[in-house]
Amino acid sequence: MTTTLDDCRAALGRLARNLAGANGEVRRATAVDRSLSCHVTDLDVTFTGRLTDGRIEDVTAAPGPPAERAQIRLAMTGDDLVAMVDGELHFAKAWGSGRVRLEAGFRDLLRLRSLL
Repeated sequence: MTTTLDDCRAALGRLARNLAGANGEVRRATAVDRSLSCHVTDLDVTFTGRLTDGRIEDVTAAPGPPAERAQIRLAMTGDDLVAMVDGELHFAKAWGSGRVRLEAGFRDLLRLRSLL
């Protein structure tokens, strides 16, 4: 599968809608105010935004790696991004195998562990 920039943008939109409608542990884990970046390595584009009270807001895209260091940083291929959002790839398995990189402060990692 060759994922396009529009496919990635659409996947992030679906993820944002899913998070906004979540309850329980997912809602508690994402009820933070943090800057967020997702570098899509094969397209060499970075999406940035804010994770705020269980929602992803103000998403923009820029070419290249992240210009600034976000508090929560992800890196993966576009295919993996779409597969994870669509439930075809489990995040913990992708992270454990190195297909997805996640960097964040220790407190954020603890908070986000329920999503893994």
